[in-house]
Amino acid sequence: MAEGIRVVIVDDHSIFRSGLRADLDSSVDVVGEAADVPSAIAVIRATAPDVVLLDVHLPGGPSTGSGAQSQDETGGEAVIRGCAPTSTRFLALSVSDAAADVVRVIRAGARGYITKGSSGIEVSSAVQAVADGDAVFSPRLAGFVLDAFGAVAGETAIADSELDRLSAREQEVMRLIARGYAYKEVAAELFISIKTVETHVSAVLRKLQLSSRHELTAWASERRLL
Repeated sequence: MAEGIRVVIVDDHSIFRSGLRADLDSSVDVVGEAADVPSAIAVIRATAPDVVLLDVHLPGGPSTGSGAQSQDETGGEAVIRGCAPTSTRFLALSVSDAAADVVRVIRAGARGYITKGSSGIEVSSAVQAVADGDAVFSPRLAGFVLDAFGAVAGETAIADSELDRLSAREQEVMRLIARGYAYKEVAAELFISIKTVETHVSAVLRKLQLSSRHELTAWASERRLL
């Protein structure tokens, strides 16, 4: 028998989690649940699921995960950023259909956003699509994403131009440092020496005309590169 798609459900309402688990079809294998930001990050790191079904608004954030979180960051965003980098894909499942919530969680790294009015069959299909690498949105929410990312097309072009100054390895180092990783953690993640990390960071700061890792984090955040 083929193994199902391994899923973690993150929602602060236990009744909803139980109902959703019961409604998902046999292609989905729920390997964990969580009700807040810290426990979600812990469960995701421990189980390495294929997909996380993630509520947008969760207790327990900000200031959790591998790096400092913005004070206006939602719980869903904190979970995604706290688990980065990871091969796990995130699918937002929320009662909110506000454009701001949709855009924020997609920018944080979610692969889709569906509302809690979706049926078990619809959620299962969305999980399958996201696991396969597709993006999934409830019909009326897709327009929010298209409008938002169309509006920042010019900013993206500027960011791309600035990134062209960095080598591929320098970009990898830049993203990890900007996310709050220590030099030792970057070295372990990329299988390079700490001295090499220091060399790359110096080159990144020089090429981007920045003076510290704090400025680098702000630079990357403004360009949505985290």
